[in-house]
Amino acid sequence: MTDPAPNPHASAEQVRAAFDDPKLANILYHDWEAGTYDEKWSISYDERCISYATDVFNAVAGEQGQPYPRAMELGSGTGFFLLNLMQGGVIKKGSVTDLSPGMVQVALRNAEKLGLDVDGRVADAERIPYEDDTFDLVVGHAVLHHIPDVPAALREVLRVLKPGGRFVFAGEPTKIGDFYARKLGQLTWWLTTNVTRLGPLRSWRRPQAELDSSSRAAALEAVVDLHTFDPSDLERKAISAGAIDVRAVTDEFSAALAGWPIRTFEAAVPPEKLTLRWRLFAYHLWLRLSAVDRKVLAKILPRELFYNVMITGIKPAAPTEL
Repeated sequence: MTDPAPNPHASAEQVRAAFDDPKLANILYHDWEAGTYDEKWSISYDERCISYATDVFNAVAGEQGQPYPRAMELGSGTGFFLLNLMQGGVIKKGSVTDLSPGMVQVALRNAEKLGLDVDGRVADAERIPYEDDTFDLVVGHAVLHHIPDVPAALREVLRVLKPGGRFVFAGEPTKIGDFYARKLGQLTWWLTTNVTRLGPLRSWRRPQAELDSSSRAAALEAVVDLHTFDPSDLERKAISAGAIDVRAVTDEFSAALAGWPIRTFEAAVPPEKLTLRWRLFAYHLWLRLSAVDRKVLAKILPRELFYNVMITGIKPAAPTEL
């Protein structure tokens, strides 16, 4: 069966329909974003993101069982999590899946450039197009909050895992973290787009057409972001789906308080204003604050206060016949 083609230029009628159809909204929004997604979110396939991906994975799942022979990324986007885990030696062979044909296309192109053994399918997370017991590992990054029926998706993940196989999902927003991140982002956007109207700062203002486009994208983004998670409730969902050895871990508190205003500011100003010096400052600040979160704040603050939640679990081994 041939996968559908990307549709990066949705009609106004399609966009209107998407506000009542979260899956269509996800397809249109992510097809539209696919070509610039890595740049928007500062995604790379070098040591910076390899270290991030492997550190996140190991923080929740540990290093036992690596390298996994075959893994699938659910809602892969451009392949950020899977491809960097492969480069980090966590995974040997990979498969990318996403509801957006455009994202699958870009992920496969990224994998080819990196020389990685990866195939891909356009896939609905609630009906994964692979046979039972196919994968040793299923991963995902910032995907569960886009899926209408998370319990159904978790059951599908367990179905395609081999007995004893593991899933790892990371980058999911907590309820409290999403609240303060959105408020900080909205305030930063308002301040930046209004201050840069002033004469001496007009060169720092993006062209109006780009700002309007970003605003429209933000409106559709509100449709594709369906859930926030309480860590304990997410653990219960995974257990109810049939997983064992379930564990949720949270990270990014001070890093999120700084990171969301920085990311929003970067989206509101012309890219040429963001010098290498600025990008290095932002990256190293995030690294320092992430270390504070892990080494200090994680020991004293409730896990619900952190922005990201990561979760892992295992598919039970098949019962032995007597």
